[in-house]
Amino acid sequence: MSQGGALGGDEAVRKIHIIQGEYRVSDDPDIVLTTLLGSCVAACLWDPLAGVGGMNHFLLPGEAGTEGMRYGVHAMELLVNDILKRGGRRDRLVAKLFGGARLSEHLTDVGHANSTFAERFLKDERIPVAAASLRGDQARRIQFWPVGGRARQIMLSRADDQVFLAERTRPTPKPAAAEAAGALELF
Repeated sequence: MSQGGALGGDEAVRKIHIIQGEYRVSDDPDIVLTTLLGSCVAACLWDPLAGVGGMNHFLLPGEAGTEGMRYGVHAMELLVNDILKRGGRRDRLVAKLFGGARLSEHLTDVGHANSTFAERFLKDERIPVAAASLRGDQARRIQFWPVGGRARQIMLSRADDQVFLAERTRPTPKPAAAEAAGALELF
C-alpha cells in the first residue's frame, strides 16, 4: 500500500495513494498522501499544532445513501471527524482544496459543482482555506504531507486522457524525477 523513496530531495517518505471514494488521516511525518484529480475534488485538512491531517477524494457534490464516500458531504465529515479523533481540534483546522476541472466541454460541469460544494462546506464549518487550486481545464497530481500541511500540485497535460482511468485505480509509483517537472508547492 505504501512505497518508500525520495521526492525531489525530501527525506524518505511513504506514499499512500487516495482514489475516488477514499480518505486517509495520518500523524506520521514520513507519510505523503497522493491523488490524481480531474473533475473530482480533494480536500486536504490539517491541525498544525496537533500535527495531524488528511486528504479525501470525492466524485460528486452533496450526499447520497449507499454511495457514501463518493459524495462530498460524507467524505468531508469522515475526514474532519477522523482528524478530531486523532487529537486535532476543529478550531485549528486549515484546508487546501484541489481539483474540480472541466475536462470535457460535452459533459455536465461536475468539477464546478464539486468545487462550489467544497468551498461552501468549509465556509459553513468555519474552516479557513489556506490555498486552493480549483476548476480550470487541466487534471492535477496532488501530494500532501498531512503533518505539516505542505502540498505540491503538478498540472497534467490536457492530452493525457489517462486521468479518467488513473483517478479510479491505484497507479504504480513513478520515479521522483518525473514528478518534479512542473511542480507547484503551496505552503
